[in-house]
Amino acid sequence: MNRCQRWALAALAAFATLTAAAQGLVREAPADVRPAMIAISSTPPDITLNGEPARLSPGARIRGVNNMLVLSGSVAGRTLPTVYRKDAAGLVHEVWILTPEEYSKIGGINTGDPEGFKRFAELLALIWGARK
Repeated sequence: MNRCQRWALAALAAFATLTAAAQGLVREAPADVRPAMIAISSTPPDITLNGEPARLSPGARIRGVNNMLVLSGSVAGRTLPTVYRKDAAGLVHEVWILTPEEYSKIGGINTGDPEGFKRFAELLALIWGARK
C-alpha cells in the first residue's frame, strides 16, 4: 500500500468517527410504553412491576441508558426505573432503563388518561432528545 492510499484511508476513518460522534445518542421508544419501577428477581424471567408480579417474555429486550442491550441476569436483584412495553400475551417484552433523573421527570404523569399519556410521550421525547 502506498503513502497516498494510507493517508486516504486514515482521512476516511477520521471522517467516519467525527460523523458518528456528531450524531449523538438518540433513544426512541414506541408510543405505548408505560413507566414503572421494575425489580428483576434473582431467577429471571420473574419480575415485579411497581410491586406487582410479572414475567419477561421469551426474547425480552432490555436496553440500558446507553441504548445497548442488557442481559436480565446482569441486572438480577436490582430495582430499576424504566419504561416498558408488553407483548400480546401480556408479558413484558421491551424495557428501557432510565436514569433516576429521567424517571423523576416522568414519574408524576398520569398515563391513564389520553392527555396524561400525550404529555408522557412528549416528556419522554424531550428527555431522550436532550441526550446527545
